[in-house]
Amino acid sequence: MDGPHAADHEHPRLRRLRAEVQEFAETQVRPLIPSMEAARTVAYELSRTIAKRGWIGATVPRAYGGMGAGHVAKSVIIEELSRVSGAMGAMVQASQLGVAKILHFGDEVQKKTWLPSVASGECLPTIAVTEPGSGGHVLGMTSTAVREGDEYVLNGRKVYVGNSHVGDVHGVVARTGPGSRGLTTFLVESDRPGVHLLPEVPSMGLHGFSFGELRFDDCRVPAANRLGAEGDGLSVAYSSSVLYGRANLSAVALGIHRALLEETTAFCVRRRRYDAPLAELGSIKLKLGRMQSRVMTARLAAYHAVELLDRGVPCDEELINAKLVNVESLLDSARAAMEIHAACGLFTDRPIERYLRDAHHVSAPAGTSDVQLLRLGEVALGSDKGSWSARLGEAVRGDPLVTA
Repeated sequence: MDGPHAADHEHPRLRRLRAEVQEFAETQVRPLIPSMEAARTVAYELSRTIAKRGWIGATVPRAYGGMGAGHVAKSVIIEELSRVSGAMGAMVQASQLGVAKILHFGDEVQKKTWLPSVASGECLPTIAVTEPGSGGHVLGMTSTAVREGDEYVLNGRKVYVGNSHVGDVHGVVARTGPGSRGLTTFLVESDRPGVHLLPEVPSMGLHGFSFGELRFDDCRVPAANRLGAEGDGLSVAYSSSVLYGRANLSAVALGIHRALLEETTAFCVRRRRYDAPLAELGSIKLKLGRMQSRVMTARLAAYHAVELLDRGVPCDEELINAKLVNVESLLDSARAAMEIHAACGLFTDRPIERYLRDAHHVSAPAGTSDVQLLRLGEVALGSDKGSWSARLGEAVRGDPLVTA
């Protein structure tokens, strides 16, 4: 549907990358969807297979073994995986949050230690910020890290950790003091004593992707595993969410949105009413037209934002808007698709109900739509609190394929 037409305007290298991911997704991922839906647990082996394609290292500089391809290429990878499996698109996007914290705040030793193994797929990183009692209120966290000599002792709980059950190193934000300067981030290996991974709890959608709970009980972490200085934790959390989380989730939403439109259009062509295809009804054409328009608008918002990010141009508001537009338009189209399918959409012999369930999972991470609207309201009023893309522009500027 819209995918090939949109891809016609891309740089040849991006088109080749898109085709590579499409082929992999169709041949290696799609056949496993029924088993993932039935199991409703993490697809460990498939996650590892995807990681070993090198795609987690899309924004990792070539000096550290990565693709050095930039954020546009990263969005292409996530979008095409999500078109077939929202769960695997989510797996890649969550790993990218783990990449962000090391790229932006890691010292040279940490980058040389972790980034090559991330780029090769040997290590899947996560970021662990959210807590049961604080939700999206980062400053409300109560997990602690107390300095004892050359170590920190971590205690607390983290929930909704993307890739919790497949991750190898967690970027844990914990409280080292009071207030906004009292948060610090640590690289904590998943097999370190004191790290406890709680059993998976089945979720509504994204079956195959894990976003579970970690508990830290007197977990000792070397001071060398601290990311940045004490007090940088809030910056790590916010910058990762703004620069990576919102762009990544826009790509997940766009991939699911395309799949939703393709499936609904095919259904309308096949299904007959009044001795003619359903697609010939004017009311159906109107719904399909709105869905097509939403996909096209969402695509523009998503790729405009990451193209600016690759160029090192301040673009926080574009990233915020991309997430808002992609999530809200996807949810609108999912409802329309269910209305078109009627009772047929309620059964698992068609993927429409899976797309609807998966769509709801991209709303809350990196800020709900209400949060995005509040931030855009601050932009309109001129009261926004600075730009992460301006502060870290050089750090996120890669060697994007679009200018190669």
